[in-house]
Amino acid sequence: MAAHRKPRQRSLGGHTGRTAATIALAGAATATGFDGTGHAEPQLTPTQVKAEVDKLYQEAEAATEKYDGAKEMADAEQRQLNALRDETARKQQRLNTARNALGSFAAAQYRAGGFAPTWQLALSGDPDRYLDDAAFVERAGDRQADAVSQVRGQLREIEQLRGAARIELKSLRSRQAELRRRKKTITGKLDEARRLLALLPPQQRTEVTGGGTAPGRASRSASDTRDALEQAGSATASNARAAAAVDYAYAKLGSPYVWGAAGPNSFDCSGLVQAAYRSAGISLPRTTYAQINAGRRVSRSELQPGDLVFFYSGISHVGIYVGNGQIIHAPNPSAPVRLAPLDLMPFAGATRVA
Repeated sequence: MAAHRKPRQRSLGGHTGRTAATIALAGAATATGFDGTGHAEPQLTPTQVKAEVDKLYQEAEAATEKYDGAKEMADAEQRQLNALRDETARKQQRLNTARNALGSFAAAQYRAGGFAPTWQLALSGDPDRYLDDAAFVERAGDRQADAVSQVRGQLREIEQLRGAARIELKSLRSRQAELRRRKKTITGKLDEARRLLALLPPQQRTEVTGGGTAPGRASRSASDTRDALEQAGSATASNARAAAAVDYAYAKLGSPYVWGAAGPNSFDCSGLVQAAYRSAGISLPRTTYAQINAGRRVSRSELQPGDLVFFYSGISHVGIYVGNGQIIHAPNPSAPVRLAPLDLMPFAGATRVA
């Protein structure tokens, strides 16, 4: 007769306990939007979000400046490739014309042939006329030999042009691949910044981005500020071109920031500077890295309206000084072209280009 025993109780450390713990962890992971990364989304304060977003915008802008430089070079390579192709087409057309002329002459010789020159002389009823004709044919032969030589030269030139075009095309494709990589970097950082901002309530988001001022109100405020600067005697540019660049920048207050844009309706930081001075008749390079070397360096204490002011250790941002410690710049995708204090960002240097 079998003995009756009480069933053993399983400890929480056994299979049942592990199952319960697994279910609890799975539930926690689900509740926090677990996506396989092994941790939940941290709860960031508005200050932390602002710091992270500012960092992402700065990194995106540095990548944008490199993108702008690569695009400028890609555009130049495309123009050079187009010029090579146009020159090749022109030379090919001249070559075709020369070949047709040679073909016509060869056909005429074939139709008129049949006797060797000595037989033609022996059978000719007018030897004197024959000798005159023979001299003409010899001269014509010399001209055709020269034409053949020119055709050969044209063939060599065309092949050289085609070789140069192949090299230029390879360089252009490499540059275009670089542009795609940089674009991916920029959009990735901007997407991450937007994702972080979306975690905040609308009011806090506005405080973080500083985007509470509509473009129209921003322009009116800027106009008032400009009047105040002029009354203080600190907003007068050193020359007409600098003044024209400042006027252009004021006129663009409220325009949206778009990376890679240089006007007329949207801008990135170096694009705004380039467009402002283009309106004043001065051609500037496209990127901050080149713009800082486009004029005479000036110290912070020497700043005058129209000077270009650069920020961050990597020279990744630029604005136009307008006097009284203020700049106009294109900040980032969350803020339009606006006035800002010179001390808003780490000062890296300044250049006077007019």
